[in-house]
Amino acid sequence: MAEQSKEWILHSVIFSLKHERNSEAERRFLEDGQRILTSIPTVTNFHVYKQVSSKNDYNHGFAMEFANQADYEAYNAHPLHVQFVSERWEKEVEKFLEIDYVK
Repeated sequence: MAEQSKEWILHSVIFSLKHERNSEAERRFLEDGQRILTSIPTVTNFHVYKQVSSKNDYNHGFAMEFANQADYEAYNAHPLHVQFVSERWEKEVEKFLEIDYVK
C-alpha cells in the first residue's frame, strides 16, 4: 500500500439509530447514507460497518477517507452532507462518536 500523505484524514463515526435493529428503516438509513455521502466528490473509500464488539453499545459505523484537510472541510460544508445531517442524521441517530485520524 502506498504511503498516505501527512494531510490524509480517516473520518469515522460510530453510531446507534433510533430504529429497531434489522428493520427496513435501519437498512434504508444505511443505504441512503452510503449513496448520498459517496456522491460528494472529496469522499473516498467509504465503508458502512456493523459494530460487533461487546465493549461498546454502538451498532454501526461509517468510515471514509480524505486526501487532505481542504477535502475534509469541503465535505463538511457540502450541501448534500449538510442536508443529510439535518434531514436524516439529527432525526434518526440516537447517539454517536466521531473520530478523525491522521497518519
